[in-house]
Amino acid sequence: MRIDDPSVPPASEITPQACYLDRRRLMATGLAASAGLLWPGLAAAAPLSGTPGRYSTSEPKTPLDDVTHYNNFYEFGADKGDPARNAGHFKPRPWAVEVGGFVDRPRTFSLDEILKLAPLEERIYRLRCVEGWSMVIPWLGFPLSALLKQVGPQSRGKFVEFVTVSRPAEMPGQRMPLLDWPYREGLRIDEAMHPLAILAVGLYGETLPNQNGAPVRLVVPWKYGFKSIKSIVKINLVERSPQTSWMKSAPDEYGFFSNVNPDVDHPRWSQATERRIGELFKRKTLPFNGYGEQVAGLYRGLDLRKWF
Repeated sequence: MRIDDPSVPPASEITPQACYLDRRRLMATGLAASAGLLWPGLAAAAPLSGTPGRYSTSEPKTPLDDVTHYNNFYEFGADKGDPARNAGHFKPRPWAVEVGGFVDRPRTFSLDEILKLAPLEERIYRLRCVEGWSMVIPWLGFPLSALLKQVGPQSRGKFVEFVTVSRPAEMPGQRMPLLDWPYREGLRIDEAMHPLAILAVGLYGETLPNQNGAPVRLVVPWKYGFKSIKSIVKINLVERSPQTSWMKSAPDEYGFFSNVNPDVDHPRWSQATERRIGELFKRKTLPFNGYGEQVAGLYRGLDLRKWF
């Protein structure tokens, strides 16, 4: 089942970031305690800080209100506004991520342990969604490789499989047959170890909102957005390419690699252009979402039309 995209909001309707942040500060001082009791997950987000990331783009950031209110998170519904509307009951703490498979030291990490694995960095990344819209988001996180090195990947662990939490009581989308739950994604081990691939725990200087993948999610900026799996609870190193959720749902539309490639159209629409949220006109889609200089070497000799 697939729900068509709503129209992108015009620039005139976008709330400036400064106004939005002022509104949040006022709410935090007067309403945070009661909101936390009535609507778990809606209390004011905790501030985070990180050093500037060396791979950040200098492009203007997408306003926070759009980043948190126009996104895909099918566990909370298929409409772009559903995650913000339906994620209030989701509980991102306590949290643990189980890491196993072909590793020397399988381990379950608490969220506090994850936050201590490596210094947080602010990475301002482009995010390109397969539907044709894009954003520029200031993530807070650290390289995924920092976690994988803790468990000692073995030579048989050629792929990394990720699994989202399964909580139908808190995630109304999981009570509908939108996908085969829980959500699953995967990378090759060399993709997972690349310094551009990060585990994000925040955005815009605060902890991740529920609707953006709290408390920990993957961000792979040279691939379409659905590869950046949210609310991760399991990471397994496996020998063969794992079957991901969208591959299973529509294998003729969604391949394993899912690299941003303007020369490979989706069966139902072109990928040659995109619309940046907040902009009126479309722009050309960049190969690998503009990160070709860093990642193209990972696919040398691979036919990216066949292995899309």
